[in-house]
Amino acid sequence: MTALTLTNVNKSFGDVHVLKDINISVEEGEFVVFVGPSGCGKSTLLRVIAGLEDASSGEIRIGDELVNLTPPSKRGIAMVFQSYALYPHLNVEKNMSLALKQEGQSKEVIAERIAKASTMLNLQDYLHRFPSELSGGQRQRVAIGRAIVREPKLFLFDEPLSNLDAALRMNTRIEIANLHRQLSASMIYVTHDQTEAMTLADKIVVLRDGRVEQIGAPMELYNNPANKFVAGFLGSPSMNFLPAGLVTEGDSRTLGIRPEDLRLSDGDGLAAQVSHVEHLGGDTNVIAHAGDHQITARLFGQHAVEAGQGVTLGFAPEKAYYFDEAGARLRG
Repeated sequence: MTALTLTNVNKSFGDVHVLKDINISVEEGEFVVFVGPSGCGKSTLLRVIAGLEDASSGEIRIGDELVNLTPPSKRGIAMVFQSYALYPHLNVEKNMSLALKQEGQSKEVIAERIAKASTMLNLQDYLHRFPSELSGGQRQRVAIGRAIVREPKLFLFDEPLSNLDAALRMNTRIEIANLHRQLSASMIYVTHDQTEAMTLADKIVVLRDGRVEQIGAPMELYNNPANKFVAGFLGSPSMNFLPAGLVTEGDSRTLGIRPEDLRLSDGDGLAAQVSHVEHLGGDTNVIAHAGDHQITARLFGQHAVEAGQGVTLGFAPEKAYYFDEAGARLRG
């Protein structure tokens, strides 16, 4: 069953056309990530799904129901915000139960749902604490718990990890992935972080300038990007883009090669001058220049390479991607 269908959805603010003919479907139990740079329209799209913004045109269906004119509280969705949005004067238990009380749920149902959610999120020992007594990660878990107890048709996450430090982001990311497996719920997650997108999603929707660039499974998009934008956005470090003429004389195409597909070579390859080296322990990132063009090579293991050194960077021909002047992927 399809949990969400967007058909030709557009959104304008005055003369500014923010969302342009968006067509997306989310299947029951699927974890879908909207990813793209700042200003691409991903948060606006989430707000349109939630009903916090009205679509200018197009259809929004949750399940089989057309919800364009349905208020947010009646759409069967629960949203987790970047800012947590907890009530500071209410303890954890009351923050989690407030929406259920407003729905008129019985005390027994409220107690059962809070017990279940707090166990999932390891919040049993914090139910009587106030938000000011919690860490950032704990506050985010409370915000997620508040969404879980509502048992929605659709979970919406709007950059929920942006306020957390690196270690907490990784831990909370794992918790959200585990939560999805436990609930088997349909989830839409907005982020500008391609690592979150790659590690969490069943399906990624890449957005740019209010349009969908490509939709697919993480490794499908990574291995078969439709264009230069998708190729460069997914992957860390980013794909290298060079004039193909640096390798094949007279070639007018753009060559794309991922950093991990480059190697130090004693034979043919790109002659480059090392400008910086990042020794990361398990990996070594070598940043070099071939003429005016910067190249990053991600080498497995530890390598005795130094700034100022001349190197030759080789790659297998089948690892190369080629793009035309407009950025479209060229096959073959």
